[in-house]
Amino acid sequence: MSAAATCAVHRAYCVKIGFMRVNSLWQRNIAGRLAFTPAFRLYSVQSQFPSPTRTHSQPQHIESRAETELKEFFKRVPWPTTRQEERTLVASVGTVIWEGQNGARDKRKRAEEREEAKRRKIENGEDVVIPIYATEFSKEDIENEERRPKKKVALMIGYSGTGYYGMQLIEDKPTIEGELFSALVAAGAVSKANATDPKKSSFIRCARTDKGVHAAGNVVSLKMIIEDSDIVEKINSHLSPQIRVWGLEPTAKSFSCYQMCDSRVYEYLLPTHCLLPPHPSTYLGKKIVELAEQAGDLDAVNARQEEVAGYWNQVDEEYIKPILESAPEDIRNIIQQSLFSTDSAPQDLENEDVPQVQTADKPAEEAAQSEGMDAARESKSDEPFVMDPRQKLILDTTKAIKAAYMKARRSYRAPASRIARLQEALDRYVGTPNFYNYTIQKTFKDPSAKRHIKSFNVNPTPVVINGTEWLSLKVHGQSFMMHQIRKMVAMAALVVRCGCHPDRIKDSYGPDRIAIPKAPGLGLLLERPIFDSYNAKAASLGRGPVHFERFTKEMDEFKQREIYDRIFREEEQTAAFGNFFNHIDHFQTNFFLYCTSGGIAAAKLISAPGGTQAAATGGEKAGNDSGRALAQVESEDEGALPTNGEEEG
Repeated sequence: MSAAATCAVHRAYCVKIGFMRVNSLWQRNIAGRLAFTPAFRLYSVQSQFPSPTRTHSQPQHIESRAETELKEFFKRVPWPTTRQEERTLVASVGTVIWEGQNGARDKRKRAEEREEAKRRKIENGEDVVIPIYATEFSKEDIENEERRPKKKVALMIGYSGTGYYGMQLIEDKPTIEGELFSALVAAGAVSKANATDPKKSSFIRCARTDKGVHAAGNVVSLKMIIEDSDIVEKINSHLSPQIRVWGLEPTAKSFSCYQMCDSRVYEYLLPTHCLLPPHPSTYLGKKIVELAEQAGDLDAVNARQEEVAGYWNQVDEEYIKPILESAPEDIRNIIQQSLFSTDSAPQDLENEDVPQVQTADKPAEEAAQSEGMDAARESKSDEPFVMDPRQKLILDTTKAIKAAYMKARRSYRAPASRIARLQEALDRYVGTPNFYNYTIQKTFKDPSAKRHIKSFNVNPTPVVINGTEWLSLKVHGQSFMMHQIRKMVAMAALVVRCGCHPDRIKDSYGPDRIAIPKAPGLGLLLERPIFDSYNAKAASLGRGPVHFERFTKEMDEFKQREIYDRIFREEEQTAAFGNFFNHIDHFQTNFFLYCTSGGIAAAKLISAPGGTQAAATGGEKAGNDSGRALAQVESEDEGALPTNGEEEG
């Protein structure tokens, strides 16, 4: 063995021995020793590693909040001499190690800190604002309430998410869980003693859904009072028509609907006009042709767009040309420039009109000047504004053209070949790929970004509702991350509408970071969670299954009335899908060009470790700009986002 190899083996052995010694030292402390032994053997092991050189340089270190708190602890306690001090030190060190890496742990700690702060306020006699979902009873009411036995149950529910800030409890905003918990208390299913805190009833959701997202079937597990034979009817009487409890099933005490769920089935309703190509005059429409010509791929792109070739030219001739011809020449020239003279230069997002936080060090003169201008604007705005005839004509013509394009979109009917192209794209999701590009706050090397998709199918028979043709997409997966399904739908639609090869979806699983927008939330609904493994075990123990089969009729009626009709009505009123893709088509940035013949290289932001070095150039600016791009394209306020890309379910 060479000297270098011998040294490497010796170093590895020393590391192993060092960790064993530290571990045994910790075990002795747990056994009863109150003070740490300062002679950490690991220090001598670390000193054997090469010191940083030009080749082994270390990145600049920015002190975290946890490190600052640890230093403050050491100012107070030079070294622990009691068991409590020892525990505090161990917890602080653990926080330093895992801060920013363990979202679930950080979330638990924040929740514990909030509860502790609330407890201190109560002890000090301070006013505490209780969450909107909590019901407060007097001490006398709680003491006089009859104690009734509680059972662990699986509560099967359905809801329309319109108007709610998602499934998950939020202290100051209406959510599905918040309204459900209040109804459980009002119906007597949760005792008065537990009426302010769902955790006291072991309240757990099976699948989290975003703001505005619906569920025909979801499950909540909790301990509740089920003595009343009509308890389900009582709960429903305290709920809005948008939320229904289908039924309940008593379970084992250890049952957790989140942990016991094998898989979930989601449905996404997509208008077929989302499969139309970008208008040839848009930035994306021009780039598709330009990059296809550069790559010698134009014939292949045209072949994939065969069934929609010339669609927009026909629309311009039949719908738009008559409107333009009816306008005066000066008005027509302005409108035509707006429609057909899109600058092909990429948009500089750094100078975009993005809301900025005013800094504290802004000069007083500048602030005063700004305030004066604002006041002048306000005084001017008090005067009624009257448009001159040309301005009004421009506005009226613009509205007419926008309405004509919207009418053309809604009248589109997708042929079977176009729907088959969408299915080809969806097939690329099946398996266990790395979906880190399809969520938030995940890295390429994060093992949790790999998710198993069992199937992703589009119903080949579309339905026409209120003049718009719709497709039903259903995805069956083990679990999903934040925004994953909506980003999968958006990516598949972009691939089809841009005439891109469906294998581009496979390219998105690689180390290069790309900006995938999320499709509108109004089309997504959780159809049902599946508990096959639990049900098989429950059957062997004589327990009932957790499933939705016996509620099929009620669920279908509810889906049609409260979910489907709402989706169709909201799309008719807001044109959310048309506006979403229209914004992408006109957005002058390269971030969405991965769906062209330029491939991932035309749009990548920054490579993950192991990716190409070129992609890392300007990576920080690219990341910031992509965030602005997605924020503007999606134009949705999601509220507070979960830490570390928390799972949807």
